Amino acid sequence: MTTNEKIAKLRELMNERGIDLYLIPTDDFHSSEYVGEHFKARSFMTGFTGSAGTAVITKTEAHLWTDGRYFVQAAKQIAGSEVILEKMGEPKVPEVEEFIEKNFPEGGCLGFDGRCVSAKNAAKYFDIAQDKGGELATTEDLVDIIWEDRPELPKATTWVLEDEFSGESMQAKIYRIREKMKKKKADAHLVTSLYDVAYILNLRGNDIANVPVFLSFLLITDDSVILFTDTTNWPEEAMSYLNDNSVKLYPYDMVYHYMQSADMADRRILLDQEIVNYNIVKALKGSAKIIDGKNPSELMRAVKNETEIKNTKLAHIKDGVACTKAIKYIKENITKEPMTEITASDYFEARRREQEHFVDLSFNTISAYGPNAAMMHYSAKPGSEATLKPEGFLLVDSGAHYLEGTTDITRTIALGELTQQMKEYYTVVLRCHLRLMAANFPKGVTGANLDVLSRGPVWDMGLDYRCGTGHGVGHILNVHEGPNNFRWRVPQGKNAAELQPGMITTDEPGLYIEDGFGIRIENELLCVAGETTEYGDFRHFESLTVCPIDLDPVIPEMMTEAEKKTLNEYHAFVRETLKPYLTDEEYAWLAKETRDI
Repeated sequence: MTTNEKIAKLRELMNERGIDLYLIPTDDFHSSEYVGEHFKARSFMTGFTGSAGTAVITKTEAHLWTDGRYFVQAAKQIAGSEVILEKMGEPKVPEVEEFIEKNFPEGGCLGFDGRCVSAKNAAKYFDIAQDKGGELATTEDLVDIIWEDRPELPKATTWVLEDEFSGESMQAKIYRIREKMKKKKADAHLVTSLYDVAYILNLRGNDIANVPVFLSFLLITDDSVILFTDTTNWPEEAMSYLNDNSVKLYPYDMVYHYMQSADMADRRILLDQEIVNYNIVKALKGSAKIIDGKNPSELMRAVKNETEIKNTKLAHIKDGVACTKAIKYIKENITKEPMTEITASDYFEARRREQEHFVDLSFNTISAYGPNAAMMHYSAKPGSEATLKPEGFLLVDSGAHYLEGTTDITRTIALGELTQQMKEYYTVVLRCHLRLMAANFPKGVTGANLDVLSRGPVWDMGLDYRCGTGHGVGHILNVHEGPNNFRWRVPQGKNAAELQPGMITTDEPGLYIEDGFGIRIENELLCVAGETTEYGDFRHFESLTVCPIDLDPVIPEMMTEAEKKTLNEYHAFVRETLKPYLTDEEYAWLAKETRDI
């Protein structure tokens, strides 16, 4: 079926049920950033495959919202269909909620799968419906009726992340959570974020590609721990581990019934309505007292413990060895043998798989040549991938999970001749990267405060990039995690998170010239405690990423002495760290690539 045919079928179902607007988000039942194949309803309906986006279908129109990372990609993928692209954050572009409010008819009905919309967002839609004398239809997934060959819900196999890699036992984490519950006067805590469930239990799975989690809900009370999940394919080791830790098991989909059961009556339950889906909260209402608040484990997993930090540094050395070998190979062989975006990506992956304790890639590698790199989340496809030439830039954004930790790195590689504009833009992106890397700041500062340090050089040129400068990184979890980030635009109603020692955040400014080229340079930064002065406790960053930054496109005259010093010191760190793991030939190449400027 074409996109338009799918939309026509959806409208038939809407008309049969008296639904005027139908909302199709990207989310699964857990508000996950990336979702398994079963949950890609928005992609199925619109043809847009990016990880972020929302579709709203009315009786006469179809609209798709996505952010600046995907403007170019979305426009190409929906071309030829009736879907209208709404570029989030652009002037005169309404937010999804505004569009629904404007187009909600008196006495009308908005439909969506209540398991795929957070309780907080659903409350906004409920208010709109109430104001219009209308209603919500949330018990039926209409896309499921259309999607005849829809993939089944995944049934993960799981594995235990031993204490030597997690740094803290399940019981210790649950104890800390129960202490937070007491402060909130809660006697139960429902965890529906897959990242938090995996973190708390020290379990990992494979239900989402590149994100080692498993479909599950976790209920922690003052005297019990209940896990709702499908254990069909679980190994005996994982089952014994849960039994030894007194974790009770219930089927995955029983969570909705359990929330209405006598066991939940009169409970004071802590949950995050920005994450917990609407149908769960609807089931709880009338039987339990809801205490809306952040999951305590969100900050716990963001602030890495000593073991996680030590291990993450080891993971980055392995990753640095792999990436350095890959960059060397590409730069030395670009004129000697055929290469494509995919063969380059495969070479990075092969070098990573050689490393001890490799688990998986942490996301699908972005290997983008020339104009393709202007699409921030471009994905090369067999048959349409670009052939590399000894000119221009190849942008490779890649990463991996090792038992020791998770990596995320971007390098823009000069393959040969460059234009003057390419060199100037590359140099200014490098300056942005280095300024943030060198930041020194007092306690209380947030990523929103520091984002301007990175953007300053591009803003000075009247340029910008339509995304944040960096995101938190999970520990063998989602490569993107909060609450820490670098982003000057703070969503309404939210507070920017304080940067605390132990947090890991990426530093990845870039410039993206549509139909031209793309540039991004990315390292992971560890926030560490610095000196204490009369003005407070200061903090700074330690670079975890260990890989050369291409100097071939750099115009040194554009850089300040401080920026040159930061770059030279970083490259000295790269040389010293990687030397024991490289051959003499590889180290000689690295020494040249990391020469002082």
